[in-house]
Amino acid sequence: MQKLLFTPGPLSTSKTVKEAMLEDMGSRDHAFLLAVKDIRNGLLKLAGVSKEEGYECVIMQGSGTFGVESVVGSVVGTNDTLAILVNGAYGERIVKMAKINRINHVVLRFEEDEIVTPEATEKLLNEHPEVTHVACIHSETTTGLFNPVEAIGAVCKAHNKSFIVDAMSSFGGVEMDIKQMHIDFLVSSSNKCIEGIPGFSFALCKRTELEKAKGQGRSLSLDLYDQWNGLESNGQFRFTPPTLSIMAFRQAMKELEEEGGVKAREERYKTNKKILDEGMAALGFKQYLRPQIQGHIITSFLYPTDIPFNFEDFYNQLNDRGYVIYPGKLSKADAFRIGNIGQIFPEDIKGLVAAVKEVLQ
Repeated sequence: MQKLLFTPGPLSTSKTVKEAMLEDMGSRDHAFLLAVKDIRNGLLKLAGVSKEEGYECVIMQGSGTFGVESVVGSVVGTNDTLAILVNGAYGERIVKMAKINRINHVVLRFEEDEIVTPEATEKLLNEHPEVTHVACIHSETTTGLFNPVEAIGAVCKAHNKSFIVDAMSSFGGVEMDIKQMHIDFLVSSSNKCIEGIPGFSFALCKRTELEKAKGQGRSLSLDLYDQWNGLESNGQFRFTPPTLSIMAFRQAMKELEEEGGVKAREERYKTNKKILDEGMAALGFKQYLRPQIQGHIITSFLYPTDIPFNFEDFYNQLNDRGYVIYPGKLSKADAFRIGNIGQIFPEDIKGLVAAVKEVLQ
């Protein structure tokens, strides 16, 4: 049985994306180097920018967290200060990175069901003139909310701060123009909305800001500047690249274009979410977030209180039927999460809702 993943990544992928990994590939093969070049340029295009406009794409081996840590640990210098805007587990993860890497930092926290506001960001920057960089999560998959990164970016721009955005679970599934959003570093990974497989992360960087990171890396393998310098000099990675993941991702990017680009994919994901919301509401489930701040990537559903409910049993029974959901990550409420992204379509969502009904019965 082919199981469907209703998670924020890894995701269900197409047969053709999987097939792109069937041919072994050397890290110096011409076909591989060409794929790396195509991906780097293609990702910038998806973000509405280009090398000619002063932007660069740096691919980093490892999960999305590796990519975020490569940016945070490389671009924030020893005399700099990072402001971290937190309203979930992934913002807290950046706080942990800052502590481990001994980065000067200040933290602005919000409740998990509240968005980061530009007004609070402005107040923080006025109170802490020493801040040089600001980090924020776009789609906080702890809950599924979207933070208003464009408005926050405008505040950072007005205060001349470098803006770092973790767009892990949103990039490729939300139309974004990073120049318009004043984003200096956007980080995402191969196994999210572009629908590739795990293996690497990537940072889309404003070149003038990336160049400041020279010699600042706190890690050999996660040095963002050195990684970029290596890719620019000969098109190759400094250390063993995830060759098959790269080939799968190039195929995934082709399929994104064939679907109609990010706009069409965003519409499919939004349709998935609409069907999921309506179906789960009909079964009596309540969402954790209010609709105004809810993104279309993943939804947090509260445990029902009017019936006996054991999440592990619920999860296992859905899993046995071929539907894989995600446990909750909330600190103050019991919830589980269902993702709307990946190679899943409205009919798959209807199948999931029918399976949930069956399990409840």
